[in-house]
Amino acid sequence: MKLWVLGSGSRGNAVLVQSGESRILIEAGFGPRILKHRLNAVGVEPESIDACVITHEHSDHIRGAARAAWRWKWPLLVTQGTYDNSRLSLLGTPAAKFRAGTTLDVADFTIETFRTPHDATEPIGVVVTSNSTGVRAAICTDIGHASRSVRRMVRDVDILVIESNHDDVMLANGPYPISVQRRIASSFGHLSNRECAALVRESITPRLKQVVLAHLSENNNTTVAAYESMRAAVRSTAFRGALIPALQDRVVGPFVATGSKSAVQLSLGI
Repeated sequence: MKLWVLGSGSRGNAVLVQSGESRILIEAGFGPRILKHRLNAVGVEPESIDACVITHEHSDHIRGAARAAWRWKWPLLVTQGTYDNSRLSLLGTPAAKFRAGTTLDVADFTIETFRTPHDATEPIGVVVTSNSTGVRAAICTDIGHASRSVRRMVRDVDILVIESNHDDVMLANGPYPISVQRRIASSFGHLSNRECAALVRESITPRLKQVVLAHLSENNNTTVAAYESMRAAVRSTAFRGALIPALQDRVVGPFVATGSKSAVQLSLGI
């Protein structure tokens, strides 16, 4: 399995997962032009995507979904709540609708979906398993707290893409109004560096080889703050894998896992 974070943050999110010739996109939070540019940069044609899974209706996760699906004939997979409360419904965009908790089969992938605690209608995180290799990758952002389903999602995976949205002190002293600060820090908002580090620390298994810190706030976090928080949390654990922050405007990856024994990471800036 190979995984790339095509971009992650409040201005757009997309994760590409590949197993052999099978490819899926998790999120389409960028317009088609940016999606095409970043996919092409890693040697992938948009037309080769087997399906696109959208986790919830917020614009930074769904912005390009309708146009990309129309242009490249992508099957869209969304929860019923996400569909009903998004532009997909208003535009009559075809999509396969399901309920949170459903397991989906797409090409070489099994996709387990988990309800997540976020201020959206029916938000999900996913665990993607390559049927041919057994490699598992969890993609879990926009989570207000480490709920039972979130804790289940992040255990026993080879690659973990996890939200590390904000630094508590930077948020409290930042430019956002108090109402927005409270929404971000709420149990249905976003996960802080501190909360993310605690969650990953308690979820480490020998299988985990790669942690990617995603959805970093541009105003209330830095890549250094997120990285150092996580590094301090895992320093005294058995974790011996790689740790890297995702970026808003650059591709990070591929993260490559060949089975239960190894995962490696390469970086590509575009």
